[in-house]
Amino acid sequence: MGWPLAVSAGLLDKSPRALFRALWALAAGHLLATLLVLLPFALLLVLAEWQRSIQIGASLLVIGFGVYRLIDRRHPRALARIPQTQLALWSSAVAIAHGAALMLVPIYLGLCQAFELDAGHEAAGALMKASLGMAVLVSLVHVAAMIGAGGCLAWLVYRYLGLRFVSRSWFNLDMIWAASLVLVGAVALAFNLSSRQ
Repeated sequence: MGWPLAVSAGLLDKSPRALFRALWALAAGHLLATLLVLLPFALLLVLAEWQRSIQIGASLLVIGFGVYRLIDRRHPRALARIPQTQLALWSSAVAIAHGAALMLVPIYLGLCQAFELDAGHEAAGALMKASLGMAVLVSLVHVAAMIGAGGCLAWLVYRYLGLRFVSRSWFNLDMIWAASLVLVGAVALAFNLSSRQ
């Protein structure tokens, strides 16, 4: 029902171009609203249909990245000093990449059968299904716990140990991390290839 706004724009500017510009803006807004509602569900259907292929591809990607990190042992210097303006974006990207939020989607949507869940998963599902406010509260408590634990460690190292201790005692976990990526990717690939349906 935005057409009266388009008429108003045309009449105020005394130009049919203003009317058509307003119609384009209305169309873009309506399309955006429709896509925001429909695309998440469409993507879930695509994920369900292509689940096995996506899992195999993800396994190969994890193995490939692990092998790359085993070959290229240099620690990226760019991660040593990240500007404040990019920290939130980096944090969000890393949380998405390792599935911090995605791992809760099957529980939230009720895709896990009750008999397969332990008490912790059942409680999380019940909390998240209670209301949108409760889902937001669960997210806030998760973030507060993560930042609280990490923040305490960061403050203690910064305050009492300092840079000299960190640089002298630092041992490189990149090799262990890279090897674990290869191992986890290989196990996931083996499970996916053995469960042919």
